[in-house]
Amino acid sequence: MSRPYLFSQGDWLSLNQGLPEKMRQEIVALPPQRILSSSLDDLCDYFVDSYSMEVPVLQKDGIVVDQQEKDIDVSRDWGRDWSTPGPHYMKGTEISVCIPFSGNPDLFRVRPNTFSSNPPSGEVNGQTLILKFSGTQLDVNAVRGQIDAEVVQIEGCLSTLRSNVEPYNKGIRQTARQQLEARRTKLLADQNLVSGLGFPLRERAEASRTYAPPQVRRKLKPSLPPQSTEPFKPEPALTSDDYEHILGVMQNMAQVMEKSPSAFKAMDEEALRTHFLVQLNGWYEGQATGETFNYGGKTDILLSVDGRNIFIGECKYWSGPKMLRETLDQLLSYSSWRDTKSAVIIFNRNKNFTSVLQAIMPAIQEHPNFKRSLPIQGETLFRFVLSNKDDPAREMIVTILAFEVPSGKEPEKTI
Repeated sequence: MSRPYLFSQGDWLSLNQGLPEKMRQEIVALPPQRILSSSLDDLCDYFVDSYSMEVPVLQKDGIVVDQQEKDIDVSRDWGRDWSTPGPHYMKGTEISVCIPFSGNPDLFRVRPNTFSSNPPSGEVNGQTLILKFSGTQLDVNAVRGQIDAEVVQIEGCLSTLRSNVEPYNKGIRQTARQQLEARRTKLLADQNLVSGLGFPLRERAEASRTYAPPQVRRKLKPSLPPQSTEPFKPEPALTSDDYEHILGVMQNMAQVMEKSPSAFKAMDEEALRTHFLVQLNGWYEGQATGETFNYGGKTDILLSVDGRNIFIGECKYWSGPKMLRETLDQLLSYSSWRDTKSAVIIFNRNKNFTSVLQAIMPAIQEHPNFKRSLPIQGETLFRFVLSNKDDPAREMIVTILAFEVPSGKEPEKTI
């Protein structure tokens, strides 16, 4: 009986070195427009989906067995009669043990770092592993013992391979992000170099606006995230440090309100908002980094540079999840470019503050443009990312700051 060996067509060390290099080459091959006009987080998600490996897990509760009659070569058993050419066959039986599994079937070909010189045998057909046992006089106990021993050996190889793959999978996102950020930094530097020459940048008519990624063999084929359809143009950005400072100024103002309730209890939303604007203008008016905070249309707090909104703030009284989602729609309507940073200041008055806090995140996650949560310190702070309703590649970072305010007259504008 001749059966193909498992875990013997390639070694893990070569795969561990080759896949990151293949990913690097794919990142290098991405068109500049794709790198500059797509979310880095979404691109990282794509490469994690494309290059991570799921080691097979045998589903032993789904094992089925089949048998068929088969001609068995018994030449070695009888002793070869060299006067008669050809092998000697007898009718026998072949038992096929079919074991379904989840995971990547290609990994049954990979030899783990620790392996046996006598690997198990088997065939892979789709998501089924097939073990075969044959003979002219099979004994049920002996066959069952062979099956159990073979399965134990295979599971041992998979366990070793899993310990090899786990650190590789954990490092994919960081590796992809480092390479994507390095490429984006270079592309931005190249564009800034050209723009500094004082001449308009010529558009290449032949430049492709779309990109079809190479196929990656997986159960669910990943696809590259959406990109902006407009040619990339460097635009002003609010740095993370400035964003955190703006939020800090707001938090300090809220603490003043909490410490002096009598001074604020009769104020409506517009009066409270004015106090926030006074504090923010004290820090940012006249700064070279941007214009002053001001009232812009229906926007409560706005910071813009060269006509581009880079920070948007909305002040609202809490009345329920529905109006919170409508406020997020309102923020998205102001967003004119990707990576806009924004904040929603929620004033809670005459309602159970604990219940309000518990209702905020579920309401956010139900919004159709919610993409992911972001880490932030504080029980009354929430941070997340929304995608633009017209352009999924454009993103808005939103921080919600919830505060208790002194009781007073019921405001006209509430959520």
